[in-house]
Amino acid sequence: MSDDFNNKRRDFLKSTAALGVAGMAPTVFVRNAWAQDFVNNPGKAAAITLGFNVPQTGPYADEGADELRAFKLAVKHLNGEGDGGMLNTMKPMALKGNGILGKKVNYVTGDTQTKSDAARASAKRMIEKDGALMISGGSSSGVAVAVQSLCHEAGVMFMAGLTHSNDTTGKDKRKYGFRHFFNAYMSGQSLAPVLAERYGTERKAYHLTADYTWGWTQEESIKNATEGLGWQTVETVRTPLGAGDFSQYITPVLDSGADVLILNHYGKDMVNSLTQAVQFGLRDKQVNGKDFQIVVPLFSRLMAQGAGENIKGILGSTNWNWALEDAGSQAFVKSFGQEYGFPPSQAAHTCYVQTLLYANAVETAGTFYPCEVISALEDFQFDGLGNGPTLYRGADHQCFKPVLVVEGNDNPSSQFDLLKVVKQVPTEQVMYDPSIFGGELGSCK
Repeated sequence: MSDDFNNKRRDFLKSTAALGVAGMAPTVFVRNAWAQDFVNNPGKAAAITLGFNVPQTGPYADEGADELRAFKLAVKHLNGEGDGGMLNTMKPMALKGNGILGKKVNYVTGDTQTKSDAARASAKRMIEKDGALMISGGSSSGVAVAVQSLCHEAGVMFMAGLTHSNDTTGKDKRKYGFRHFFNAYMSGQSLAPVLAERYGTERKAYHLTADYTWGWTQEESIKNATEGLGWQTVETVRTPLGAGDFSQYITPVLDSGADVLILNHYGKDMVNSLTQAVQFGLRDKQVNGKDFQIVVPLFSRLMAQGAGENIKGILGSTNWNWALEDAGSQAFVKSFGQEYGFPPSQAAHTCYVQTLLYANAVETAGTFYPCEVISALEDFQFDGLGNGPTLYRGADHQCFKPVLVVEGNDNPSSQFDLLKVVKQVPTEQVMYDPSIFGGELGSCK
């Protein structure tokens, strides 16, 4: 990591500390000063309920299973059980390890099925029947956008899980929704310079794209970023979510004149499309006098496990990696490993962190009243939760932190050492004006 980035990191930490001190005074002054009632106000109840809405079936079920593991671990730590995990590293932090505002944390779960309608129905049940104060989860941006809208309408907090579409905190952003995960624009900005360095600026790319909000914005972002460096886009083809067999989409690539295949796929779809592309011999071909390359803009360790040998040498981007050496990441990996016997995925990481961030904002605000919790989260700067200093931008509720460019490991040291970090891209390289994606947050009810 460069000295310049280290200096900026120190400046960020100084501003974080100052904000933490400055933010304490008004919190104490207004604590318990509001009279408004709100949805599922726990009042004097001894416990509160959170709703964890994840894909337990469908093409993103592997991600969902790991998200649920992380949610359960977060609840355990919030209730003062286990080793505390990132409660030992987060700063600034108001949590005390005795639940949230002294109330025990319970949870309910649901299956989104990687379908927006099912996810909304599940979230609605959690709010209306289970009394959930906060909903989190999802591995599909289509699901995230749908549930975020529902929560906003209901006046309930939504702490998005794994969602990478620009739309989640862009045109579809909502006052009651917050995203810790990075987005497609950030993937494009971080990955494109590495692609140009590795493969040159005279490339012809063919895109296969999941046909929903995430795929559309991922394709747009990586296309704009690579074309800005000199690449040509030969073709963009949309594929249905959960297609399984991608052979009919891969065959035309062979005669297209493209020398790069960009797979804007995730979960089992990416595992299947990559495996079939390799079986078709694409990685062994030379086109336009160049070795043919495959790129996966959004990577995860779970996908790498599913793709096996096919992942080696392929570039992509991730939100977080279990091999990071910062104190927060190490604390989380240790806790998760002790609980489940293997390291967490980036999906698990973002869901665990989102749960802690919500709980900490409630503790800071001194109330579960969503408008005050939202105020505590907006423009909150923190560290100790992995990736380094992070800003939860108030203008669009998007987190900003360094982004990881990774590559399929040619010589893994274990079954989990599948992705190696080739570059940690500084936050300032992936920042953008919040107005570029449009949308309105709306107001707190």
